[in-house]
Amino acid sequence: MELIMGYGMYHGWHGWGIFGGCYWIFGLIFMVLIIWLVVRISATNFRNSSGTNTAMEILKERYARGEIDKEEFETKKRDLQR
Repeated sequence: MELIMGYGMYHGWHGWGIFGGCYWIFGLIFMVLIIWLVVRISATNFRNSSGTNTAMEILKERYARGEIDKEEFETKKRDLQR
């Protein structure tokens, strides 16, 4: 059968030199990289949309509720913008 097909058992894939028959490792590494990227992007999007306020939003809310006066608001605002 091997003589008829002309490609051998692996249909030509056995000639990868130093890689031998380990070509599947590249596919595995690629899939792990894709999964890692999806998890990182999903985690970042979840953190940004989880309803937590930024420091500036909290400062504005405190000023709007009257917890801090205008002078303290402006001072803290300058500190946050650095």
